[in-house]
Amino acid sequence: MDDTVISVKNVSKAYRLWNDPAARFKAPMWDVLGHCLPGRPAARCFEKAAGYFRDFYALKDVSFDVKKGESVGIIGRNGSGKSTLLQIIAGTLQPTGGTVEVRGRVAALLELGSGFNPEFTGRENVYMNAAILGLTREETDARFDAIASFADIGQFLDQPVKTYSSGMVVRLAFAVQVVIEPDILIVDEALSVGDEAFQRKCYDRMERLKTRGTTLIFVSHSAGLVVQLCDRAMLLHQGAKFIEGQPKNVVTIYHKWLYSAGGVAAELQRDFNVLENATEGVDSGTDQTGGNGMNEFLAPGLAPHTVVEYSAQGAKIIDPHIETLSGIRLNNLARGAEYVYAYSVAFTRTMSGVRCGCLFKTTHGIELGGIVSHSPRDCGLSVRAAQVLEVRFRFACRMLPGVYFLNAGVVARTERGEEFMHRLVDAAIFRVLDEPDLPVTGTVDFMVDRSCRVLQ
Repeated sequence: MDDTVISVKNVSKAYRLWNDPAARFKAPMWDVLGHCLPGRPAARCFEKAAGYFRDFYALKDVSFDVKKGESVGIIGRNGSGKSTLLQIIAGTLQPTGGTVEVRGRVAALLELGSGFNPEFTGRENVYMNAAILGLTREETDARFDAIASFADIGQFLDQPVKTYSSGMVVRLAFAVQVVIEPDILIVDEALSVGDEAFQRKCYDRMERLKTRGTTLIFVSHSAGLVVQLCDRAMLLHQGAKFIEGQPKNVVTIYHKWLYSAGGVAAELQRDFNVLENATEGVDSGTDQTGGNGMNEFLAPGLAPHTVVEYSAQGAKIIDPHIETLSGIRLNNLARGAEYVYAYSVAFTRTMSGVRCGCLFKTTHGIELGGIVSHSPRDCGLSVRAAQVLEVRFRFACRMLPGVYFLNAGVVARTERGEEFMHRLVDAAIFRVLDEPDLPVTGTVDFMVDRSCRVLQ
């Protein structure tokens, strides 16, 4: 049985851009005249009509399928076609070409306030939107208290929507969409206007809907949310699908595209293929040197296969690795011990405002934390050509047993502001060793002191 609930095939969306207001009249006139004339005169008329406008393609031949219960994140720069694609899937916009098939009840949170009548009260808009989504009056009555509780806008529920703040509009709109428990939930960047507490409640509800089998299509500029919420991600560029795959890998390429001075399309595609085809195997420790069991050691077979390198702009990061405080290299670490993450940077030109950094991440790409060598208020370092910078970050291993990555990066001030001079994503890999009967859960060990006693 096919469990595809969204099928997008060769979808394009074009908008006609007119040269001037009068062109809207002149182009059809020449077009009609062309249909009245034969042969070469007709061709000239059609050519004349086409000169009054040009077609802008917001989407170009986009295709993908989404399975039931899958969550797909869509990222890209402003103007890449993300919102247009969501509107076409939701049915509020018709494509110029291609087809879209959607199976199931769709709830969509797109533009701020879309689907709300500003003259109606919040209560009236709830019933109107629920009816559009296919609920009867009785079904909406049964869900109304849950909608009102989730939105939590108090007495404003019976006031016209035109008196609402942007955050209140989003609260009510999202409450209607999620409380009905749709088969497919489509969410644009609209949640960014809500306060932090409400955003957390929304993301928690989306995670619950995912566990119940709801399909999620999610657009966000927050790469962390895409990695956290989505099973698959897609990067749009100038209306076309550039890459599609694991969220961590897509986000990595997107960041390189955004922050690297270099990085042409062919190079980015090659990097992405390497990431998608790589497997981060963790060896059993049979090739360990320097110890066993809970002792730290170096496993030569544990090496990163997903390194993404930004173009070097006069600086080059060399030999990123982890070592003990006494300088012994290793990649299998003991929880709670202290280590040093070290690398060198070789410069081929003079720079100012130089800062170096490190970032700890999970294998899924979720950022755990990082630090830079100098704070933004510091001037950073001034470095001359041919000099080498030694970079060392001393850290306590607070992660729980598992495999983790480290990034390395160096930035400097330029006429365009602060830019990456070189960066290595997934530059180093390490494993925190297993411990028997460990009572701690999650990803990070906060070294909590436990106490639990029975009172008389």
